[in-house]
Amino acid sequence: MRRVWAVATNTIRQAMRMKVAAVFIVLLLVLLPVMGFTATGDGTLKGRLQTFVSYGLSLTSLLLSLLTIIVSIYTVTSDIEHRQIYTVVTKPIRRYQIILGKVLGVIVLDVALLVLFAGIVYGVTAWLPKFVNATQEERQAVDNEFYTARASLVPPLADVQKEVEATYRKLSKEDLATIYPNMSQEEVFKQLTNRKRLEKRAAAVGQWLVWEFHNVKVRDPNQSLFVRFKYDVSVTPQDEQVYGRWQVGDPRQFQQGAQGPGQTPVWEQTRKDIVRKFHELEVPASVVAKDGYLAVGFYNPPPLNDTVVLFPLDDGLEVLYKADTFAGNFLRAALLILCRLVFLACLGALAASFLSFPVAILFCIVIFVTGTASGFIVDSFGYMDQNISRIYTYTVQAILQLLPQFDKYNPTKFLVPARLMTWSLLGEVALVMVMIKGLLLLALALLIFSFRELAKVVV
Repeated sequence: MRRVWAVATNTIRQAMRMKVAAVFIVLLLVLLPVMGFTATGDGTLKGRLQTFVSYGLSLTSLLLSLLTIIVSIYTVTSDIEHRQIYTVVTKPIRRYQIILGKVLGVIVLDVALLVLFAGIVYGVTAWLPKFVNATQEERQAVDNEFYTARASLVPPLADVQKEVEATYRKLSKEDLATIYPNMSQEEVFKQLTNRKRLEKRAAAVGQWLVWEFHNVKVRDPNQSLFVRFKYDVSVTPQDEQVYGRWQVGDPRQFQQGAQGPGQTPVWEQTRKDIVRKFHELEVPASVVAKDGYLAVGFYNPPPLNDTVVLFPLDDGLEVLYKADTFAGNFLRAALLILCRLVFLACLGALAASFLSFPVAILFCIVIFVTGTASGFIVDSFGYMDQNISRIYTYTVQAILQLLPQFDKYNPTKFLVPARLMTWSLLGEVALVMVMIKGLLLLALALLIFSFRELAKVVV
């Protein structure tokens, strides 16, 4: 272990002498504080904080990822190119210890830089409200909707299998190919399922919609929970707004008699909101029943509305409640970035074990970009021809599964909307990205470098 650590410390010194490392560090030291006080967002305090955290963490992750790739490759290839490796391998040190030391040095450097720059982002985020003129309402909104970590509950999708099968049999008697041209049976079933489920989430004029949630775990009944929703409509009103009457609480108590002392309160509100935009209702957490039951009801009131109101399947409605602090969520977000950096350090070591510096850089950059856009790449194949899609399933898809899914585990997706990132999710990412994929890359790097020919004897 002493030999590995000696290589690691030498790698850190070598990295700090690199001009590209100095440039990246200076850029982050200058840009992060400047971004904190120049970001405007939508003009509100919450918008400024969300914009800064999003761009600040994204910039930190991007530059540290590029730095990790460059350093992990350069420290190996430069030793070989400048023949410094000859003086190392002649000493009592094995080749696998050299690679392990290089990777360890890069990871230690990443940890130090990540602590520094994540600390700057967190510090600016915590102190920014003190330097901004904001109303009391804006500060309250920031405390409830940004400086927190909220768990999310979404209503389960309706079981419409029998209805879909009945509709499909009815359409089969007609000209199915005319109604759904160039579509397979699976695609027709998927489209019918989505349509039937959307019908279950559509409220005609004078109709109620009720969503039920169980096991709602509220930490403090004196705090608030939030109903986040987005409307869609069959006919858009001129002012693009519709009315809605909301009831949140436990309706079971009314089935047993009138509401009395000691029973769960029911929160009600009638409001007008813009369609196709997200809105949040702040509701006292005391409306949750003692057994964790909560019902959210929406009524499409006549004659205020004259259109059908729909709630989209993917993001139409959800219940958010405080489950942790912003500091805890930010810590897990930083550790999520560290998992990415560890993977890239192992990837760089693998590329450097058998490729030259420019080729290894290109190889790692391609993997990095692919991992950053993996969700888009996977979704794009779904719109291709059916035959091509089958070829993709048995070839490209298997390769993509081996690549990191950086976009799927983007920390800003949790911090900006104040969504809870659980320790279990972080553990899953660490297990897959680091313990399985990262160690597999490192094992390949050790194997290849152990058998690599570093010099030829010329007679």
